[in-house]
Amino acid sequence: MMDPLNLAGSAIFLLLGMAVLALLLGRRQRLLVVVSFAVSAVASLSATVAGVRVVGWSTTSQAIMSIGLPDLPFHLRLDPLAGFFITVVGILSFVVSIYSIGYVREISKQRPISRLVIFYALFLAGMFMVIIADDALFFLISWELMAAASYFLVLFEDERVENRRAAFLYMVVAHVGALAILLSFGVMSGLATGFEGFHGYTFDAMRQAEFPAVWATAAFLLAFFGFAAKAGVIPLHIWLPEAHPVAPSNISALMSGVMLKTAIYGIVRVTFDLIGVFPWWWGSIVLVFGLISAVMGVLYALMQHDLKRLLAYHSVENIGIILIGIGLSMIFRSFDFPLLSSLALIAGLYHTLNHAIFKGLLFMGAGAVLHASHERNMEEMGGLIHLMPWTAALFLVGSVSIAGLPPFNGFVSEWLTFQAFLLSPSLPSPLMKLLIPLGAALLALTAALAAACFVKAFGVTFLGHWRGHHQPHVQEVDWFMRSGMIIAALLCLALGVLPTVVIDWMDTVPEQLVGSRIGTTAGAFGWMWLTPVAPERASYSGPLVFLVTLSVIVIAYLLLHVRSGSITRVPLWDCGFEKVTPRMQYTATAFAMPIRRIFGFFFHIREQVKMNPQAPHRTVPGRMQYTLRIRDRFWGWLYRPLVDASFWLSRRVGRLQQGRIQAYLIYSFVTIIVLLLFLR
Repeated sequence: MMDPLNLAGSAIFLLLGMAVLALLLGRRQRLLVVVSFAVSAVASLSATVAGVRVVGWSTTSQAIMSIGLPDLPFHLRLDPLAGFFITVVGILSFVVSIYSIGYVREISKQRPISRLVIFYALFLAGMFMVIIADDALFFLISWELMAAASYFLVLFEDERVENRRAAFLYMVVAHVGALAILLSFGVMSGLATGFEGFHGYTFDAMRQAEFPAVWATAAFLLAFFGFAAKAGVIPLHIWLPEAHPVAPSNISALMSGVMLKTAIYGIVRVTFDLIGVFPWWWGSIVLVFGLISAVMGVLYALMQHDLKRLLAYHSVENIGIILIGIGLSMIFRSFDFPLLSSLALIAGLYHTLNHAIFKGLLFMGAGAVLHASHERNMEEMGGLIHLMPWTAALFLVGSVSIAGLPPFNGFVSEWLTFQAFLLSPSLPSPLMKLLIPLGAALLALTAALAAACFVKAFGVTFLGHWRGHHQPHVQEVDWFMRSGMIIAALLCLALGVLPTVVIDWMDTVPEQLVGSRIGTTAGAFGWMWLTPVAPERASYSGPLVFLVTLSVIVIAYLLLHVRSGSITRVPLWDCGFEKVTPRMQYTATAFAMPIRRIFGFFFHIREQVKMNPQAPHRTVPGRMQYTLRIRDRFWGWLYRPLVDASFWLSRRVGRLQQGRIQAYLIYSFVTIIVLLLFLR
């Protein structure tokens, strides 16, 4: 059988070849769509098989490719940690590639899609290369390939101002983060060889080095800052709700579902693998930023009316939940609780997998809605369940999953995170005794708000009547798009019903990183029961919950739909109005109003009501115009001053450009004099 690393490498070369093929098939757009995304599906499936093998077999494959700079070859490594993340990327890439055949085929009727196909292939290849890179040089080259390809994908509809603005903002934040990652690798590689050579750039050299506490802290903080910028951790999230909504929906699914996970991979790789030994307060930093991102992300999502923007902010929330698990694992490991550290890490990694699947499903569902209705504003939607029943049902599966309700997958990973909080012992640090219970309470608040947010998202979008001013010609999407969403929905159900099987497979990852595993306790009672630490402490049966839920649905259907006359339909009545019109429905703005009143201090809110001066009578106000504007306070607090300062400095520096040759000769003369003075 082919070595897993060779299998992953074959997937990368297949994707790079697809990018070249797109140039050759530029004149045959319909054929290009089918061939390119079929090839990307095969490549993604190949990478998934490689990742599943490595994690399941607990093996490590390494290779060296002499194609880098002289004496600086590229090092590749596929161990259980890399195998898990390459599986996450591969599964969603496979699903989205199937979906893209139908989605991009519609785009090709309006504009050329060669550029989209080329950068789609490079984007996937870049993510796979980041994960298997085993030296700083190859990692950063792959990181930049991934960032550049995603930049051009965000910029695909470049005639729109919001796309250009979002792409520029994304690239600025991405490069600031990449600079921090470069500095972190520079510190670790220099210390690995005593700053006497270049061989410390390999991750193997960093693993074998013993870093002084101060320099290890500097490397960790730089790496965490750099990867947090890519992951969209608050307050570095400002690019995410701008870039994800304007990108094509299949790209939004990949960016939110798996591109953000490469940053999670970087945090875990640097902290647990390359540095290895760390104090408890590192974990506290990760935990605090995770809690802030989780709570603030869901609050920002609740305020949104743009369906894709709402989903983008939920990525901030779920990245926060993942960081909560990673932070808890770091804390428990530093206090020498390996079993609890393994439990918290499994919770974070399981949510990494779950979020990739259900967020990919939700963005594909949002893309189907946008494709059919040409509308992203939920205030202009409604009643789509009658016109798009498949999309509505599949979007509901994603909504239930992300809301953390059983028997779907979001519940399992959030439940494991709660268990890590609740099973934690009395830690010696007074700060931990405050932070652990507070963190559990904030996680519970996040889960409740997420459920409320997706009641709003699904109800306003699919239920009721159409709210738009013009009724569009809406019809269900084709079977390629439906197939991608169906596979993702079935995966959401499988990951929720069979968590013990998945945990038993992925248990080699915490064993590699923290030296402990929970598989023996989690599956002590077989595949039906999940017992994270001990059955007398906590247990959950996904299959049993699924059977009970299914039984209730079947019984309700038999009682209400099989017998004739059991359901009687009558006209609606609402407060004296016999016929309910779309204007009487709850809107997205009205739904979020109570929460906006409670948590309004987190936002910059501007409400305005304008009365019609031509009212028919003074007691009858006539037509009123209500406007609501909600802005992210971090933009005003942090980013707006930086932007203003940059423009101010640019204007001052711009004065040096006089347009006269005499001025430029004076600059050259002064520069030569200064150099002679300092270099003599």
